[in-house]
Amino acid sequence: MNQAAPQLPVSLAANPRLSSWVRFSDEGQVTLSPGKVEIGQGIVTALAQIAADELDVDIGRVKMVRASTAGSPNEGVTSGSLSIQQSGRAIRQACAEIRRIFLAAAADRLGVDANTLGPGNVQTSYWELADEISLDRDATLEAAPKAAAKRALAGQSVRRLDIPDKVFARRRFIHDYALPAMLHGRVLRPERSGATLTGLNEDGAHAVAGLVTVVRDGSFAGVVSETEEGAETALRALRKGATWSAREALPDENDLAAFLKAQPVESTIIDTRISSNTSDKLRTIRRQYTRPYIAHASIGPSCAIAQWNGDRLQVWTHSQGVYLLRADLALVLKIPVENITVEHMEGAGCYGHNAADDVALDAVLLAKAAGGRPVRVQWSRADEMTHAPFGAAMAIEIEADLDAQNEIVNWRHSIWSNGHAARPGRAAQPALLAAYELENPFPRMISTNPPQANGGGGDRNSIPLYDFPAWRIESHRLLTMPVRTSALRTLGAQGNVFAIESFLDEIATERGEDPIEFRLRHLRDDRAKDVIRATARRASWKPEKKPGTGYGIGFARYKNTGAYCAVVAEVEGEQDIRVKRLTLAVDVGEAINPDGVINQIEGGAIQATSWVLKERVRFDHEHITSSSWTDYPILRFSEVPQVVVELIQRVEIEPVGAGEAAHGPVTAAIANAVFDCLGVRIRNLPITRDSLIAAMELSS
Repeated sequence: MNQAAPQLPVSLAANPRLSSWVRFSDEGQVTLSPGKVEIGQGIVTALAQIAADELDVDIGRVKMVRASTAGSPNEGVTSGSLSIQQSGRAIRQACAEIRRIFLAAAADRLGVDANTLGPGNVQTSYWELADEISLDRDATLEAAPKAAAKRALAGQSVRRLDIPDKVFARRRFIHDYALPAMLHGRVLRPERSGATLTGLNEDGAHAVAGLVTVVRDGSFAGVVSETEEGAETALRALRKGATWSAREALPDENDLAAFLKAQPVESTIIDTRISSNTSDKLRTIRRQYTRPYIAHASIGPSCAIAQWNGDRLQVWTHSQGVYLLRADLALVLKIPVENITVEHMEGAGCYGHNAADDVALDAVLLAKAAGGRPVRVQWSRADEMTHAPFGAAMAIEIEADLDAQNEIVNWRHSIWSNGHAARPGRAAQPALLAAYELENPFPRMISTNPPQANGGGGDRNSIPLYDFPAWRIESHRLLTMPVRTSALRTLGAQGNVFAIESFLDEIATERGEDPIEFRLRHLRDDRAKDVIRATARRASWKPEKKPGTGYGIGFARYKNTGAYCAVVAEVEGEQDIRVKRLTLAVDVGEAINPDGVINQIEGGAIQATSWVLKERVRFDHEHITSSSWTDYPILRFSEVPQVVVELIQRVEIEPVGAGEAAHGPVTAAIANAVFDCLGVRIRNLPITRDSLIAAMELSS
C-alpha cells in the first residue's frame, strides 16, 4: 500500500511564510510570534523550548512576542488543547528549515561542509548572517526536525517565562495596561438578558463630573469618562433612567432535562457499530445524567482597550482568537479587516468563549465617540456572570442491553444540549453581544457543534473507547437558546465522560466485578490500560475502606484522539462531600515541559472538582440570579484536594495537549467515589447536600 506523502503541519500549511514565525533581531535574540496565545497554560514556555531545541540556541535568547494580526501567523483560536499539536509542530518544522537554510549559508561563506557546523564549533551565527538571508520564503519540508534523542530542552521542566512578571506584579495583564490619555467606559446591560432598551433618560449621567459622553445605538448604551470611578458613577445614574421591555421566559432550572428534551432539535447520528449477534440480550437498563449550565467564572472580569485613528482601529484584548475577533469586528463596523489591528494581552483565566470578545466590541463602539483617545472597558462581576456565554446544560441517556451474565451486548447513548460553540469569526454573522443590541441588530446566533472530525461539541467523548459489540450514538442539538451558550472547557466531554463512566460503574457493581478490572477487560488500547494501571498502582487500589470514606475511578481519552487520563478519587462525608485526594495518571505522548503538563492536569482536576461540588448557573423565569460569588460559589482554597499526578513520558509519540484531559475523568471518579462512600448514585450535577438528599429519597 502506498504511503501518503508527507505534509506540512496544519498551522504551517496555513501560514507557510517562515518570516511570519521567526525573526532574528539586532539585539541578538530570536523573535518568535506564534498565533496561539498564553491564557495561563504555559504555552509560551513550551513553544520557546521547541524553537530553542531546533535552532540550537539558548532559551534565554528566545523572545516570545504576543499574537497580533499585524504580523503573527493566523492560527485561528487557542482552544481544544491543540496549541502543542498545531503551533508546536509548526514551530518545530519551521525552525528546522530555518536552521538548514542558515547552515547552508554558513558553510558556503566558510567553505566547509555544512555537516561540520553546529554547537561547539560555531564560527558564525544566525545574527551575522541574518542580513544576507531572507526568510520571506515558504516552508518546503526539505528539512527534518531533530530526533527526540537529540533534543536538549524537550522533556525538561524549564521554568515558566511568564511567571516572574506575575509574581512581581509587573503590568502583564490587560487590566493593568494604561495608554496615554486613556478614557474609561462602561456599558449598560439589562437584568433580563436580551431585553430591549425602550427608554433612556441621560440627565443623571451628564451631571457626573468627568463624563465625556453617553453613547446609545438602539439597545446598546454606555458612558465614557475621564476616570474609572466616574464611569461607574455615570453608569449607575444611567441605569436609573433606563426602561426595558420583557423577553422570553427562561426554563425551569430544577427540571432542565425536561426542558432540553421538549425543544425543537437537530438530530444527528454520531456513530454506529453493528453486531452480528443480538440474540443474547436478556434485559435493558437505562439511566439519565444531567449537568447544569456552568459559568466561566474567571476571577477577573473581561476587559479590552480600543483606539480609533481616522478609519483605522487598534484593539487590545485577551480574546483567544485575534484574527477571528477581527473578522467579526469588521462585519459589525462594515470596514475592511485590513483597517483593524487586534493585539493579544493576557487576562484572567480563560476557559473557552467567555466575554473577552464581547467587551472588545463594547470598547470599539464607545471609542468611536472618544475623538481618537483610547477607551478601556471592563465588565462588572454581575455582567460577567449573567451576560457572558455559559457552558451548555446537558441531558444524557444511556441504555445497555445485557445478557444473562450481565455482559454488555449493545449500547445506546443520546445527548440533548444546546450547541457548544458560537465563537466569533466562524459565520457570516457576528457572535458578539453588542451586535445583537444595535439599532440595526444582527440576528442572535444559535450555538452549533463542531464536527466529530474536529472533536465534536455536545457529542465530544460520547463514542465509547471501550470495545462493546454494538452501539448507537446520537446527538440532539437545540434550535432555541434562551440561555446563551458557547464553548466552555472540554465542551460536552465532561458530561459524556461523567455519564459513561458512572454507568459502567453501575454495571460493574451489578456484576460484583472490580470497576478497574471491568474497564481493563473492555479496552484494547494499551496506552489506555497503562494510565489506568498507573493510577491504580499510585493510589494503592483499592485502599481499605474506612467509615465515611469512598473511592472511585474515572477514565477517558480526550476527544478519543488526545491525552489519556485516569483518576482515582478519595472522598469523605455524609451530608456534604469533600474530595480529599485525587490521584491521576496522564499520557500526552512526548511531554515538552513535564512540569507544565502536570500544572495543567492539576488545574483541570481542581476546576472539575469545583464544577462537581459547587457550580451551577441559577435563574428564575425572568433572569439569571447567580450574579455574584455568593450566588455562584466556587471551590475555596481550604477545600482544594491533594492532587497527585503521574506522567507517562513517551518521547517517541507526537505530543498532544493536556488542558482538558482531566475534567471528565475527575467528574466521574468523584461521583463513583460518592457511591462507594454512601451507597447512593448521583446522576445530576452538581453533587450538593440537596442533590444527595434527593438521590437518597429516590433510592429509598
